[in-house]
Amino acid sequence: MATITATQVKELRDATAVSMMECKKALQETDGNIEEATRLLRERGMAVAAKRAAKATNQGIIASDKSDGGTTVGLVEVNCETDFVARNDDFKAFVVALAAKAVTTDEPLSEACADELTDQIASIGENLKIRRNVRFELQGTGAIADYIHMGGKVGVLVELACEKDNTTEAPAFQELLRDLTLHVAACNPSYLTSDEVPEDELNAERAIFAKQVEGKPEQIIDKIVDGKVRKFFGEICLVEQGFVKEPKQSVTDLLAEVGKSVDDTLTIRRYVRYQLGA
Repeated sequence: MATITATQVKELRDATAVSMMECKKALQETDGNIEEATRLLRERGMAVAAKRAAKATNQGIIASDKSDGGTTVGLVEVNCETDFVARNDDFKAFVVALAAKAVTTDEPLSEACADELTDQIASIGENLKIRRNVRFELQGTGAIADYIHMGGKVGVLVELACEKDNTTEAPAFQELLRDLTLHVAACNPSYLTSDEVPEDELNAERAIFAKQVEGKPEQIIDKIVDGKVRKFFGEICLVEQGFVKEPKQSVTDLLAEVGKSVDDTLTIRRYVRYQLGA
C-alpha cells in the first residue's frame, strides 16, 4: 500500500471538501491516486445523497445576488435538515455560490447544479435540497431591488418601473424601491393587483361574505359584500395593501405620491417573495 502524505490528503480535501479522514481512506484505497480518489468520493457522495434523500429538509437559507449594474438579480432557496447546518459556513458559502449562479440562468438549479449538490451532501452529511430559484432581468426603464430578511428566512425581489431614465437616480425613487422590498417581506401579498386574483377564489370569498350578511335588507347586501371584497383585496393584493410604514396610505397612493415628487409615473412591474419552507 502506498504511503499517504498529509499534502495528498490536504489536496484531496481542498478539491472535494470531504473530511480529512474520508480523504485519507479514499487515497489509501486508490494507492494515492488523487484522480481515482476523487471519483471514489463522488460515488460515495451519491450513495450518501441517496441514503439521506428521505430525510426532511425544513431548515435552510434564502440568498440573493445581482449582476454588475444590478440589472439582473437572482434569488435561491436551499433547504437542509437542521438549523446547525444552516449556520455552517460551508453551507452558507454553497448557497451564496448558487445565488450567483441564479443570476445567470432561468434553469432550475436543482438540475443545473445536481453534481455540486451531491458533493455538498457528502461533505456536510445532511440531506440538502435546492428548492427553487428565480431570476429577474430588467424589462425596461426602472430598477430591481433585493432584500433578505431574518438572516435568510425571507427573500424578496421587486422591480419598479418608471418612464424616464434619470428617475432611477432620484433618492426618492431609490428609497421607495427599498421600502417596497421591506413591505413585501412584512406583508406577504399573494398577488400584485386584484386582476390577478383567480375567479374561483374571488367567487368563493363572495359566497362567504354573502352568507355573513344573510338577513340584511336586500338593497344593502350587494353594497356590504362589495365592501368586504375591497377589504379582501386590500389584504392580499400588493398595490391595494396599506403601506407597511403608513398603513392608512395604500401602496397605490404611495406610488402616485412619490411619482409626483420625481415627475414620473411609477408602477410595480413584478415581485417575488420566498419564505423558508412555505
